[in-house]
Amino acid sequence: MRGIACFAALVLATPAAAQLDGNRDEAQVPAYTLPDPLVMADGRRVTTPAMWRSARRPELIAAFERTVYGIAPPAPHRMKFVTTDIDRSALGGLAVRKQVTVLLDGTETGPQLAVLLYLPARAKGPVPVFVGPNFHGNQAVNADPAIRITHNWVTPATGVVKGVAYAASRGIDASQWPVEILLRAGYGVATYFTGDLYPDGDGKVTESVQPYYRTSPGAPSRWGAIATWAWGLSRVADYLRTDRDVDRKRLIVIGHSRYGKAALWAGARDDRFAAVISNDSGEGGASLYRRRFGETIRVMNNYWFAPVWKTYAEREADLPVDAHELIALVAPRPVYIASASEDWWADPRGEFLAAKGAEPVYRLLGAGGLDATEMPEPDRPVLSRISYHVRTGPHDITAADWTNYIAFADRFVR
Repeated sequence: MRGIACFAALVLATPAAAQLDGNRDEAQVPAYTLPDPLVMADGRRVTTPAMWRSARRPELIAAFERTVYGIAPPAPHRMKFVTTDIDRSALGGLAVRKQVTVLLDGTETGPQLAVLLYLPARAKGPVPVFVGPNFHGNQAVNADPAIRITHNWVTPATGVVKGVAYAASRGIDASQWPVEILLRAGYGVATYFTGDLYPDGDGKVTESVQPYYRTSPGAPSRWGAIATWAWGLSRVADYLRTDRDVDRKRLIVIGHSRYGKAALWAGARDDRFAAVISNDSGEGGASLYRRRFGETIRVMNNYWFAPVWKTYAEREADLPVDAHELIALVAPRPVYIASASEDWWADPRGEFLAAKGAEPVYRLLGAGGLDATEMPEPDRPVLSRISYHVRTGPHDITAADWTNYIAFADRFVR
């Protein structure tokens, strides 16, 4: 309990709390009962791995599609990959850099996304790759001057003027993407800019890929931005599985904050990802909906989710699913849920409880679980099939987080 007390003290000391419209008081968390991930909608109990795979898992995915994320289209049939750049001595000889354009309908005039891939230059064979979306364009991930600057709308940041990214935006997010460290550890890094598919702003749906797919604006289960970004991660995986320098069986999907939600949903639906890492994802990601702590459905961005999602505000108990079942959909593959001690908005305790709540499915599948009975103290990671840590500090993805993710990948993926 000492770890939880320490976490609570840090949360209550957060000055940003007063600026956000969410619940920061544990005493205001309502009594709740989580749905059993091993009980079918018709009341039957899931007793075998085969029943989980053939019946319960598809049922849960469909429930999340209907009520949370929306229904995304299948992979495009005419998709093509065009390599626009290969440099085998990038980053001072440390990396092989590839830039690839994914033509979603096979044409230069249709929707597309740009993939940036770094691989260790001295690799002696295919390498495992961390795959994740980025916030401000591929050029923001590293100061490498050869990275093409996105032409799509970008949220406000250094080097971005009225939605347009300029050279000053190069490397602004490099602290969140320790490319050189990952390369030296033997891993590749693949990323794409979410604005290629759905610009991360309210009212941007007309600039997204959704009109191309004739998505009905009024459909209750219209796929939201998070489902779109997750769909994009699967399209990056489509390309990576064709690249002979990549170990196609060892793709690790990762995301931070809203993109931690997208990474978790992508990993839940797409089992080609060998492991899933969700960093500070909060509500709509790894934290329990029914706790109503931190950010809640009522205050979330509308465009992130299916329209029907907002109708569950302040009646979360009516949802047929909760976040522990989202995490369970990754089973038996390894999953890492991470929090930050000052990030009360993302509800670290709710993230830990959701990770713990996924354990029955992992154990049914013979995959172990989360090797902690109580929430650990900050900076004491629990590395198990379901891994968890709460890092000291605010909402961010840092070098300390990545140190844990490399250790996790070394143990469970490579």
